[in-house]
Amino acid sequence: MQSIYLEVADQLLQLEMELRRQNLWQAEPPAPEALASTEPFCVDTLSLPQWLQFVFLPRMSQLIELEQPLPRQCGIAPIAEEFFRNTGGGEPLITLLADIDTLLQQG
Repeated sequence: MQSIYLEVADQLLQLEMELRRQNLWQAEPPAPEALASTEPFCVDTLSLPQWLQFVFLPRMSQLIELEQPLPRQCGIAPIAEEFFRNTGGGEPLITLLADIDTLLQQG
């Protein structure tokens, strides 16, 4: 397995741990209709933490497992900055997402 896959897998694990640490991890998945959104980041049906848990992490994990090409552009950190703008406490997640964005861009 190429090192990029290992590095991204490590970042994804850190992302999951941070979501859990901040109590943003859900035990139950959203309704299938919510996951079927065609909007970027499912903004019309999911919160950012839900999208990360139920869409981003599974999709990225599958790409890594199958050693498929990884996206070169994600741009998740700016979305996280906007999401956490009024709530605070999102800095660790924003930093992790920025690291993932950078890692994927460098490929």
